[in-house]
Amino acid sequence: MVRTIAISDYLLLNPAVPLIDVRTPAEYAQGHIPDAFNVPIFSDEERKAVGTTYKQAGREEAILLGFDLTGNKWSGFIQQALVIAPLKKIAVHCWRGGMRSGAMAWALDLYGFEVYTIEGGYKSYRGWALNHFTASFKLKVLGGMTGSNKTKILHELQLLNEQVLDLEDLAQHQGSSYGTMNRMMQPTQEQFENNFAFQLSKFNTDKPIWVEDESLTIGKRCIPHPFFNQMRHSILIKLDVSLEQRIDKLTKEYGVLDKDFLISCTERIRKRLGPEQTKHALQAIQENRMADFIALVLYYYDKTYHTGLNKRDAAKIFTLPLEIEDPTNNAKRVLAFANSLQHYNKQDRY
Repeated sequence: MVRTIAISDYLLLNPAVPLIDVRTPAEYAQGHIPDAFNVPIFSDEERKAVGTTYKQAGREEAILLGFDLTGNKWSGFIQQALVIAPLKKIAVHCWRGGMRSGAMAWALDLYGFEVYTIEGGYKSYRGWALNHFTASFKLKVLGGMTGSNKTKILHELQLLNEQVLDLEDLAQHQGSSYGTMNRMMQPTQEQFENNFAFQLSKFNTDKPIWVEDESLTIGKRCIPHPFFNQMRHSILIKLDVSLEQRIDKLTKEYGVLDKDFLISCTERIRKRLGPEQTKHALQAIQENRMADFIALVLYYYDKTYHTGLNKRDAAKIFTLPLEIEDPTNNAKRVLAFANSLQHYNKQDRY
């Protein structure tokens, strides 16, 4: 049996039903519904050929070409579906809920699967995702200059059963010129938004959500403007950690990275760092004086952070001095400090 289901209803199914995306590998790589499996009916080249035929010869000729191209693939599609959904209950989508998902749903139904087709296909998920950022959230923003251990404290808050949205994990970037750590690869902007909205949808909007203070862009990924505006107008708990402790922490994290990577990243911020500062930073890297390199670069990042801080409402910034060594205890201190801000805990959402 084949049933059509709205994306919002599909995401609420419990237990979850495995989802296959029958679009091409390139379409899937550009952006897909989180947790969806790619079982492409056409290769990228085949889809292009079908599209060209549709434009030049019409719908019927394109359909015939599609059957020619997929004729010997159908048993393979069914075998893949059985691996993905051994209980033979599955959901299917393509770009707009058209012929590709319809053909796959027909074949799986014929074999005995219980099949859901997503109304409007992937396009409907994109609409759902982008609309999700316009919702109102109770955000608590954790700030502090680079090296204040914000991310680790957020992870500890999560262990204390707080709702935490790790934007840097979603963006696969730690925010600075060096943020890929020479190993992370950022998702596309589209996929970043897809994963972002999917995670937001799991939260209870009546309870606070903790996020790290970020600029609009994290590496090459951009935080959706409606959500970023809420971040900017929410209360900010600013961690006050000494420069010495921050340098020590960052030296341990970044000082072990490949020198060529560090040099390349430093060159990218030459104009903002300044010629003399850049020269000394590059020399420190080459001479393995990593603490000196970190101190030189921090001068720029601290200045940038203060510029961003000045764009906020000073009345909503609350400073909490911390020692960096114990993120578990610091998370408890941050939580107690946030709970002490009674007036702001009772305010309306922004």
